[in-house]
Amino acid sequence: KLVSIKKSLLSKMFPNNGEIVPKIRFKGFANAWERRKLGEMAINLKYGLPATTKEYDGINKFLRITEIDVNTRLFKSNQLTSPNYNLNNADEYLLDYGDVLFASTGNGSVGRTYIHKNIGDKVYYTGNLLRVKFLKNYNPEFIFQNTLTDQYKNMIEITSQRSAQRAVNSKEYSNYVIDVPSQSEQNSISNLLETFDSLITLHQRKYKLLI
Repeated sequence: KLVSIKKSLLSKMFPNNGEIVPKIRFKGFANAWERRKLGEMAINLKYGLPATTKEYDGINKFLRITEIDVNTRLFKSNQLTSPNYNLNNADEYLLDYGDVLFASTGNGSVGRTYIHKNIGDKVYYTGNLLRVKFLKNYNPEFIFQNTLTDQYKNMIEITSQRSAQRAVNSKEYSNYVIDVPSQSEQNSISNLLETFDSLITLHQRKYKLLI
């Protein structure tokens, strides 16, 4: 039931095609949303570490598309690996809190997204993932939640079919248009949807313990 409610909220809390405001809003917000390209909201977009994997060394984690759970979008930590790479000069590939990753290739994974919320972990990301760092007036959680909408999924479906191997490159991601409200409204929407995600994850974990 929680999953159905979350899906309904996503369709009603973000404007659909042709709309300038969503169907439901928090009290106190009345201004029209503004259209922004993903690239306009970003500090930078950067592909990940061009490396293979090796056995987990206990410190350096390597995030690949296969470790992003399809449903929860969380980092699956049951099969950790490390990058097979000289990491002395690889700090630019370390994830920071609030970084959002976009899968650029893969027939079953292109378009999949992940938002990094682990503090203190040393997590590198692989080369077929595109990391986006956002300007401070844009809430990364709001952008991430937008990537769970049907509007985003439709963009991925159309754009990825332009190449023989399904792919969306950095320029195409950069041109993705998002309707954005004020920062305070972004925060309100993000907090609500993030709460639902936490509840859904909690229920799924309890269910797994019962079976």
